[in-house]
Amino acid sequence: MTDKALMTVNEVSRLAGVSIRTLRYYDKIGLLPASGHTDSGYRLYDALALERLQQILFFRELEFPLSEIKAILDSGNFDRKKALEQQIELLTLRREHLDSLISCAKGILLTGVNDMDFTAFDTAKIDEYTRRAKAQWGGSAEFAEFEKKDSIRTESERSDITVRFMGIFTRFGEIKTESPNCEKAQTLVGELKQFITDNFYECRDDMLRSLGRMYAGGSEFTENIDRAGGSGTADFVCRAIECFCSKNA
Repeated sequence: MTDKALMTVNEVSRLAGVSIRTLRYYDKIGLLPASGHTDSGYRLYDALALERLQQILFFRELEFPLSEIKAILDSGNFDRKKALEQQIELLTLRREHLDSLISCAKGILLTGVNDMDFTAFDTAKIDEYTRRAKAQWGGSAEFAEFEKKDSIRTESERSDITVRFMGIFTRFGEIKTESPNCEKAQTLVGELKQFITDNFYECRDDMLRSLGRMYAGGSEFTENIDRAGGSGTADFVCRAIECFCSKNA
């Protein structure tokens, strides 16, 4: 432990049983941004990051793709208590399933008889629980809206949206030396919010604020935004969004 609040990537890897390579990848795709960095550039994680890692691992147990996990955790509708209740239920079902398999194997070992009883291999209850959990979390309004819009797009259309989306950040970069509260910056924030609403999901102010912090969180988002607008653009966008949302609070 580096201090009372932060853990290194090596410490988190040992604590959570997740490889350093996986943690770096989670940071790169913005799923689990590092909370900070040492003077030498090593990733550091605080208690909130560790809590998010637990949530990520929970959804991985439910076999959610990483892209879906990110959309859910960033949606603002995530209920940690409900997630833990589901985790307990799922693990209990899996324990019962494993106990059945162990009993079946021991019976065959002791008697030498295989009566061709395959009930121990039945995962119907687990599969049904997983399906219901996915339906609940994957059914958030933002996630559902994103899936619906994205499902009818061609690769060309997706590429065009990405280009136009990053173009907004290029324009942020052109004014990043000005006040994040200036009229031009605030107009661009409004344009960004509307673009997200039009192309991804309804972007409420609380969602926008969360996105802004993610943009400046040192993840792949930060790298891409700074690549589009120059170094410091992601941080400027975050501050401009904070100003925008504070006005509307």
